[in-house]
Amino acid sequence: MGHSLCVTAAVSKQSSLNQAAYVTGSTEYRYGHNSILNMKVYGAPADTGYGRVAMLHDGSMYRLYLFKRGSRDTIYQFGFNRSTNRYEYGYNSIKVLKIVGMPADASNKGFAMLHDGKDYRLYQRSKDGKKLYQAAYKAGSNSYVYGYNSIKVMNITGAPATITNNGRWAMLHDGKDYRLYIGRKGHANQFYQFAFDGSGYKHGYKSIPLLKVTGMPNTSKRNSFAMLHDRSAYRYYYKTK
Repeated sequence: MGHSLCVTAAVSKQSSLNQAAYVTGSTEYRYGHNSILNMKVYGAPADTGYGRVAMLHDGSMYRLYLFKRGSRDTIYQFGFNRSTNRYEYGYNSIKVLKIVGMPADASNKGFAMLHDGKDYRLYQRSKDGKKLYQAAYKAGSNSYVYGYNSIKVMNITGAPATITNNGRWAMLHDGKDYRLYIGRKGHANQFYQFAFDGSGYKHGYKSIPLLKVTGMPNTSKRNSFAMLHDRSAYRYYYKTK
C-alpha cells in the first residue's frame, strides 16, 4: 500500500503535451500529423504552474517554458531530449529565467515566446488584450529584459470582436514572418492569425485569418495553447489534464 501511494503521488505531478501540426494547403492543424502524439514533461519543480505555457524552436532545440506558480517574473525552462522523447527540466537549458522591467499593464494571464534566428523573445499582452509588450533575452544572463533589442510596444489591429483575452494565444517566427495567434471566443479549437506588418500585428496580414485544430484528445487542457515553427512545420500544443 505504501508503494502504491508513492507511485500515485508521483504520477499526479506529471504533465505532458499533445501535439498537432499544420496540414499544408488547409486551414487545419491535425493531431498527430507528422508529429509525436504525446510527450511527457519531466522533472518539473514542485512549484511549477501549468496554466501558462510557451514554446519555441531555436534552430536546434525544442524548448518549453512554464511559470513558477503564482509568479509574475520567474519561468522554468525545459528542453526536448530526443533520446527519451521528453521535455526535461534544465535539459541543455538555463533552468530558471527572469522577466525584467515589464510594464504594470502586462497581463499575467499568459505569455508567448519565439526565436527569430537571432534573438530569443518573450511577449505579454496588455490587460485589455490590444497590445503586445516585448522583451528579449540578454546574453550572458538569465534575464528577458523589456525593450532589449526590441520594439517595446506593438498594437494588435483588425482583430475580430470575438478574440479571447485570456491564456489562449501564442506566437512563432517561421523564418520569414512573426506570427500571432489568438483564440476565438466560444470555439475552443479555433484561433485567429495575425502577422507583423512592420509596426504591429494585423489580423489576416500574410495569413489565413481563421484556423482550427482537430482530433486533439479529451485529455487536452484547452484553456491555453503553445505554437512553434521548427524550420519545417508549424506545430500546435495543448497541455494534458
